[in-house]
Amino acid sequence: MSQPRPAGVLVRTPATSANLGPGFDALGLGLGLHDEIEVTLRDDGRVTVDIAGEGADALPRDASHLVVTAMRRTFEAAGQPLPGLDLRCRNNIPHGRGLGSSASAIVAGVTAAAVFLGRGDTATGELDRDHVFSIAADIEGHPDNVAPCVYGGFTIAWRGAAGWGALSLPPSPRLRPVVCIPDEQLSTERARGLLPASVPHADAAFTAGRSALLVAAVSGHPEMLLEATEDRLHEHFREPAMPASAALIQQLRKDAGLPAVVSGAGPTVLVLAHAPVADANDGIPDVVGNVAQISGDLVDSIRERTGTGWHIRPLTIDPAGVWISSPRS
Repeated sequence: MSQPRPAGVLVRTPATSANLGPGFDALGLGLGLHDEIEVTLRDDGRVTVDIAGEGADALPRDASHLVVTAMRRTFEAAGQPLPGLDLRCRNNIPHGRGLGSSASAIVAGVTAAAVFLGRGDTATGELDRDHVFSIAADIEGHPDNVAPCVYGGFTIAWRGAAGWGALSLPPSPRLRPVVCIPDEQLSTERARGLLPASVPHADAAFTAGRSALLVAAVSGHPEMLLEATEDRLHEHFREPAMPASAALIQQLRKDAGLPAVVSGAGPTVLVLAHAPVADANDGIPDVVGNVAQISGDLVDSIRERTGTGWHIRPLTIDPAGVWISSPRS
């Protein structure tokens, strides 16, 4: 794929939830919550950054911005310098909550650079996603958030002898994710720092079995999700960094029978709600009962038991991943 260099590009990237319980550093889900960037080239070599929404008061507004860094890495991989550019960010994905905000920024930057390097067409939306995934995973260092951000849907990602690999599978149409987002942030570095260098063989075997079951549950058997989302590899080690989230997960799983897990590195809690088979209609399930159970009385229970503010959001699954178009302006 090789296209003439456009003057600008609009990139939309989804939030993601990684791990989904036992699928540590391998499984991920694209979510219907999106960031957007617009990048236009300029001739004087300068880089300007404008930010609206999440992180507007904290993120850098110069060439150290993560989107610009990802663009630079992509141009350098092609043997070219980063051109001057104007970057405008519209951020909707909460930062430091385990919803893939950094992966979204990295994928957005790599995608924008790929378009300028002739690997995407803003007129047709065609994009060399494998190229974007490979570079973005190198920058991120692990592929579990990057894969669903690039490809959408439910993804399995890994690193093999030939480099990064990913497979996108269509999730069950009965599945509906609900995120419980706390006000507190947690860095991925801190969350990873709590993990031990090794775990007992029995725990590794248990988690491997649950991870395999989870693939089947998400792909077509969501009634198995409560058991499939059991983990012994990482979640309980991270509890000291997110006690409110850990307590909420225990409440949802044991008291309400809902498959709740830590989203990514946390502290957001992901609930994989699903509709009964009888409620499915033309591939679009009615999950009103599941959502109401979480967003109604359970919201009061969360607030009473944790003393922490929670933002409860039922979301769709993003089926397409990163999306490109011509700039609006």
